[in-house]
Amino acid sequence: MKKVLITLDYNPNSEKVVKMGYELAQLMQAEVCLFHVLSEVRYYGMQYEPFMGYEGYAFPVDYKIQEEFVKVAQDYLDKTKAHLKGENISTHLAEGDTAKKILEYAEAWKADLIVMGTHSHGTLEKLFLGTVASSVLEHTKIPVYMVPTGEK
Repeated sequence: MKKVLITLDYNPNSEKVVKMGYELAQLMQAEVCLFHVLSEVRYYGMQYEPFMGYEGYAFPVDYKIQEEFVKVAQDYLDKTKAHLKGENISTHLAEGDTAKKILEYAEAWKADLIVMGTHSHGTLEKLFLGTVASSVLEHTKIPVYMVPTGEK
């Protein structure tokens, strides 16, 4: 295994995921990519003609807000990379559906291992909504190293 994709979100528990994933990558002398997915925020401020009694949001829309979110996310990745103080580390920022983007990039980058955290969600939430982790596990052929991040 020569390429390890470490996925991270804004949860403080991502530090544990990055630490464990990076330690594993070092043992294998593997290249690391720190990966984050930014959901598209353009639809948050959409205003619609009233329908079914719903009038939409009544706040002004700043269409440059997506650019700001991208800058913040890239800064997060850059600081995480600097925190590791290692060599052979790259970063990649994607936008869109989290599970789909993880799967697409892992395949395109030819990752040998995907490292991701598992948050503790309730059984009903998992049943009805699913999780990013379960979606990745269900659709990938690449081995996945799951780091439990829920509190006990």
